[in-house]
Amino acid sequence: MDYHGGQRSLQDEHDTRRLADRLAERSRPALNDADAAFVAARDMFFLATADADGHPTCSYKGGAPGFVRVLDPSTLAWTDRDGNGMFLSLGNMMVNPWVGLLFLDWEAPRRLRVHGRATLEGAEVRVAVEAVFPNCPRYIHRMAQVERSAYVAPDAPEPAWKSADWARDVLPRPSS
Repeated sequence: MDYHGGQRSLQDEHDTRRLADRLAERSRPALNDADAAFVAARDMFFLATADADGHPTCSYKGGAPGFVRVLDPSTLAWTDRDGNGMFLSLGNMMVNPWVGLLFLDWEAPRRLRVHGRATLEGAEVRVAVEAVFPNCPRYIHRMAQVERSAYVAPDAPEPAWKSADWARDVLPRPSS
């Protein structure tokens, strides 16, 4: 993990350069077995992308546990699901492959960051892992899951917004 001038300036101002360097030493270029098990058990993560001009977006991605597949220590994959049709994250990946993934366990609490480069293969997103590092869980609010979204099930219902007046006439045509 390399730090740029802005990060180094703040590290020096706050006397955290030594700590930042130690944390960088603890980052890994690939997932270890514990990381892989943690990712496979998650039912959600946050995805950060940026467009070609650096304008960011952050998306919540959810599914049943295991929807993010660990193909090998250096590759993660998931199938993108029907969304609102804006393609903010996937569109960004097409012009800027760098992504950040933040996996959280709200109950333990624990979190894991993964940085890498994304590619699209149809509806599948693949991330070539570049850096993996744990984050301090100190500020994670303890939460318990009440229920998973009905929309992650294979027989998910149609979302109500798709039948709203503002959306109904502009939905994509069903593929045949």
